[in-house]
Amino acid sequence: MNKSSLGRFFEDFRMGEDIVHAVPRTVTEADAALYLALTGSRFSLFCSRPFAQSLGFAEVPLDNLLVFHIAFGRTVADISRNAIANLGYAEVRFEHPVYAGDTLNVHSKVIGLRETGNGQAGIVTVASRALCAEGRTLLTWKRWLLMAKRDPDTRSGVNSPAELAPEVSPASLPLPAGQSFADFDRAASGESWSYEDYQPGEIIDHVDGVTVDDAEHVMATRLYQNNARVHFNQHQMASSAHGRRLVYGGHVMSLCRALSHNGLANGQWLAAINGGTHANPVFAGDTLYARSEVIDKWEWPDRQDLGALRLRTYGFKNCAWEDMDTPVMTEKNGRRQYAQSLVLDLDYTVLMPRR
Repeated sequence: MNKSSLGRFFEDFRMGEDIVHAVPRTVTEADAALYLALTGSRFSLFCSRPFAQSLGFAEVPLDNLLVFHIAFGRTVADISRNAIANLGYAEVRFEHPVYAGDTLNVHSKVIGLRETGNGQAGIVTVASRALCAEGRTLLTWKRWLLMAKRDPDTRSGVNSPAELAPEVSPASLPLPAGQSFADFDRAASGESWSYEDYQPGEIIDHVDGVTVDDAEHVMATRLYQNNARVHFNQHQMASSAHGRRLVYGGHVMSLCRALSHNGLANGQWLAAINGGTHANPVFAGDTLYARSEVIDKWEWPDRQDLGALRLRTYGFKNCAWEDMDTPVMTEKNGRRQYAQSLVLDLDYTVLMPRR
């Protein structure tokens, strides 16, 4: 008997099922250094010990998205190894900072199952959480994906879609405990802008572009131990509709977040992701650009040091925002339709110092 696993298909998931993922991961300073090398991210909080400690962090924390990708990678073997596409995220909450030496353990629960209209595949939605070795929840998220079926010709009739909140509300937004932005060093961060300088409806063109290289996107995905075949197996992908490997959507998120530093350098702490969609695939050789819109802003009476900006960052491939000749997004029959050059639609909340 072959002891190797082929991974799960749509038929293998059950509503309410709890999954404890294997391979807990102790994160290190080497992970953080490699992440910087692969993304070029310049947020000072994740680069400078004095800067981090001036805000009340014990040490330099790992970048929030790095933590997310590593935690996400724990789930791939059990959930998305046979995914056709990872479709989106919702209700991502970064509860506590993660430091080198912390160990991530990840659990998931199946909260939605729905067969596609043609019955050839299915939508699986899971709620996942990452815990430290002491049992404290570090990160929670929900995601949904298009999953291959073992037998595409057999209809299951499963139709239990998940209910997802449109945002992480201000009342439930996790604020870093014990941290203060009162002594925020704008010279070290690279920008003078504060919470008060941003207004809903404002659009920020991040100007710069970055080309995705094969070696880098593969290395990044290996760093997270994400073993989905669509990212690694060119032999298999050659016969797919795309004809080549897909860049992991999380890497696209990280590159667009890194690009957003130019204009949002003081949005250092990513508190939540309200929702995210990988609108179109990215391949090695594509060049990414980004622009952000301020959706909303919040402040708290007992926190004079910081406020929150709700942002929507769009990532484009091979086309800067000002060169777009079609709408970024349209609505048709109640469904979003994205321009072919749009690859990422990310709705998230950052904390920013107040004056």
